[in-house]
Amino acid sequence: MGTLLVFLTAPLGCLMLWRRMSFFADTMAHGTLLGVAIAGALSLPLWLGVSFLAFLLVAILWVLHDPRLPNDALLALCSATLLCSGLLFIQHIPSLRPELLSYLFGDLLQISWSDLPMFAIVIVVALAVLYKNWQAQIQIAIDPDMAVSEGVNAKWQRLVFMLLLALFTVLALRAVGSLLMGALLVIPALTARLLANSPKQMVVWAFVIAQFGISVGLWSSAGLDTSTGLTIVLTMAILFAVIFAVQKVKKMA
Repeated sequence: MGTLLVFLTAPLGCLMLWRRMSFFADTMAHGTLLGVAIAGALSLPLWLGVSFLAFLLVAILWVLHDPRLPNDALLALCSATLLCSGLLFIQHIPSLRPELLSYLFGDLLQISWSDLPMFAIVIVVALAVLYKNWQAQIQIAIDPDMAVSEGVNAKWQRLVFMLLLALFTVLALRAVGSLLMGALLVIPALTARLLANSPKQMVVWAFVIAQFGISVGLWSSAGLDTSTGLTIVLTMAILFAVIFAVQKVKKMA
């Protein structure tokens, strides 16, 4: 599952950096907790509650979009509200309280093989949508005004991007938890930026770095008996620090 997830995190993480929308991933991720609480309260499947909340949040942000309101401030408002609401509801649902840490930090080891076929199908569909809109997404990220003048529908591409991130949050909840989803997107893309000379190279490097982080983090968590999600993110962060330090030393030499 970790390997499959990287196929989506690498391109989405790069697009998120290029479009300066890092806060959006955290907002979506924090909203999943409220989705978990809704599913628990109504005795619904977990994925259904999380999916409902993720796509509801996309609709809310779409309605709230206003030139007078900075995007980062709106995202901070929604992120804090959803995180606090989700934690508050979960505290009042006894059946969910024992699993609170896994919702916050994730655990790949709890995923069964029977989950993989549906997971793979969703990943393939998401990648097909991303591939079809990739050139337009790149144009919007580089120069929105120029992209619009060339016939790109900026509003539609923004909606496609937000929906794909919403889908990612649904898939990644059990892998790294609601608090670490943003890190899974941002850190590999940020590290890839240090190594790449083109958008295509950046996506490839982000894929390799995320794959390395998940593999090493997963086996390290098993060997050290630590939280899987935390270990994966820390592995990626250490890799970023090493590459950054090596490049700084080379420039000083």
